[in-house]
Amino acid sequence: MDINQPEFQERKRRFYDFLESSIYQDEIKAMINHKRHRLIVNISDLYSFSEDLPPRLLRNPVEYMQPFCDAATEWARNIDPKYLKEGEEVLVGFEGPFVSRRVTPRELLSQFIGSMVCVEGIVTKCSLVRPKVVKSVHFCPTTGNFTTREYRDITSNMGVPTGSVYPTRDDNGNLLVTEYGLCKYKDHQTLSMQEVPENSAPGQLPRSVDIIVEDDLVDSCKPGDRVAIVGIYKALPGKAKGSVNGVFRTVLTANNVSLLNKEANAPIYTPDDLKNIKKIAERDDTFELLGNSLAPSIYGHSWIKKAVVLLMLSGVEKNLKNGTHLRGDINLMMVGDPSVAKSQLLRAIMNIAPLAISTTGRGSSGVGLTAAVTNDQETGERRLEAGAMVLADRGVVCIDEFDKMNDQDRVAIHEVMEQQTVTIAKAGIHASLNARCSVVAAANPIYGTYDRSLTPTKNIGLPDSLLSRFDLLFIVLDQMDADIDRQISDHVLRMHRFRSVIDGGEGGLDGNSRYGREDETDTDSVFVKYNRMLHGKKVQRGQKRDTLTIKFLKKYIHYAKHRIQPELIDEASEYIATSYAELRNNNSNAKTGGTLPITARTLETIIRLSTAHAKLKLSRKVSKSDVEAALKVLNFAIYHKELNEMEEREQERLVESERNRRVEQQTGRNGRVERDTTDKERTTTDAMDVDESPAAGESAVNVSAERIEAFNTLFGQHMRANRLDLINIADLEEVVNAGSDARYSRAEIILLLEKLQDDNRLMIADDMVVHMIS
Repeated sequence: MDINQPEFQERKRRFYDFLESSIYQDEIKAMINHKRHRLIVNISDLYSFSEDLPPRLLRNPVEYMQPFCDAATEWARNIDPKYLKEGEEVLVGFEGPFVSRRVTPRELLSQFIGSMVCVEGIVTKCSLVRPKVVKSVHFCPTTGNFTTREYRDITSNMGVPTGSVYPTRDDNGNLLVTEYGLCKYKDHQTLSMQEVPENSAPGQLPRSVDIIVEDDLVDSCKPGDRVAIVGIYKALPGKAKGSVNGVFRTVLTANNVSLLNKEANAPIYTPDDLKNIKKIAERDDTFELLGNSLAPSIYGHSWIKKAVVLLMLSGVEKNLKNGTHLRGDINLMMVGDPSVAKSQLLRAIMNIAPLAISTTGRGSSGVGLTAAVTNDQETGERRLEAGAMVLADRGVVCIDEFDKMNDQDRVAIHEVMEQQTVTIAKAGIHASLNARCSVVAAANPIYGTYDRSLTPTKNIGLPDSLLSRFDLLFIVLDQMDADIDRQISDHVLRMHRFRSVIDGGEGGLDGNSRYGREDETDTDSVFVKYNRMLHGKKVQRGQKRDTLTIKFLKKYIHYAKHRIQPELIDEASEYIATSYAELRNNNSNAKTGGTLPITARTLETIIRLSTAHAKLKLSRKVSKSDVEAALKVLNFAIYHKELNEMEEREQERLVESERNRRVEQQTGRNGRVERDTTDKERTTTDAMDVDESPAAGESAVNVSAERIEAFNTLFGQHMRANRLDLINIADLEEVVNAGSDARYSRAEIILLLEKLQDDNRLMIADDMVVHMIS
């Protein structure tokens, strides 16, 4: 827009007075010393100088930007005449409180066209930096004259945009030759900004806006950075010939780019919050309290919840002077039967973690998780596009249906999980992007459900190169246990019966506060108030199970993660080294290995878990007790005790039923039945030639859960390896005793085979075993 000269000079004089009466003389001197060409002005300083000037500048920046730049250029020439070359000028950028004009790409609507706004978001695409011509010089060989031509486009602050076609002939028709060495150019780059994932509307596509940056602002950010960009929101005319449909493409021409801290949305701590946080940290059961508070709607899984709490706290990242990067983020994986709340646990992490991005293995490709090189539709240039893991830098990536991913896509995240970078070397682009994030994956076993006769590694079906990058791997089983099923059903029914808000009411049932959401007038917002409909019957006194509110749990985790940086002490270091050596030794001696291979990465896992537990207690040093707590979580993940505990309960029931059967046999209704039974038992024993005393036979009934699991594994492996459907009990006895340290007696083998027969996994007939496991 052209401005008449008196108005232009008046505005320039006002800006000149502003620079003269404020602190910006020192800013201009610093800008000259650092050889910069952009002066950053705070809007609040303009308000203190004149109340009417900033609103006009924000509403019509095109009319005020050029006078401001001219005033700053004149000040710079007065201070140092040699600072600027001919044709150069000082550019002006803005920062400060934009209040209602500080928006996201979703809020950037038509009312802001033509005005100055500050847009916050995350950079997803960056084009290459290209030169754009500002002034061209042409020579006419016929006349020997030079002609110049200036070019202005939508990003210019003054004048009407000109065409971009080079003149080839002068007014008289003489041929012109372009002198490229005398032409002037400026750097030009386009960005694409998207709203941040944690604040985007659920169920809708994230909105984005194109941004044009020029001169010194190019390469000031890269894909994955969170930025606040101040610029003028403009509409570009359509390029379609003929009729125009009235829809224009909009861009933001930037005048200042500032990087945002990842914790821009950090919670605000009140003095009461800090007091409550320290009070919770001093409790003896802090670890259990946070684990119970993580996902109270999910029954059980206490160890997995504790591990997730440690994951969100993470260890301490270290960048050594020799260039070594030691990651502090913890990676976790859950493998198990369907319908054991794996996806719900991922959803709980999404609700609590400050930055979390959710993807599924089926709907994500390798480049979609890391980064991709794409072609710009308008210019045809290649540009770098950040993937989910780059966008989740300093956060958590939740990958559901991890087993449904292709092998090639799975290999793409190897680098992210250990080096925490994404390296791109394709299509002439070589780039390395930061992806410092924790990975939480959920997968089903290779057969759909967990086969307990196979080792954990064969059930998982993933390569060791990928499994070793996970710090923790949990096997989650659907337990066929009547007591547990009853407790789960009671818990789920309470969830479904509870109503959070009654129409027209002011609270939940019984007038208590709403679950996971505190009343505005509630002063005690640390613990969730008890609600009989939701939490069931009260337990005995002294055994109250507290639950923290979601709001306070977020604050506690954020405070402990970012304010506390624990250090390893000598005692903890020695204990970690000893524990790691024992883990390696036990894993090599074990017949059936654990879920994870014990490698040097396991040693770093112990350090990360111990550091995270020290953060949990708000401790500045990692003590021996922190290492012990970390080892409990690690041992549970490696040796999947959930399976053993369930087998022990089943074994207890089996022993009890066997004891009752023997009592009934010994105390028969008449002596004749008892005598016949005794004769029959004696005959069977003679035929089988069991060389054991009655006491030994009685103790053989009580088989431990470890022996049951080892027997099932040896039996299943032998039948599958030799492709057998039928085997003699005597041959089976030799097979299992050849592969076991402790010998199985004939009575033990028969007892275990009868148990498998009850589970419909085999059939016993005349000392022969028919194998029915697929």
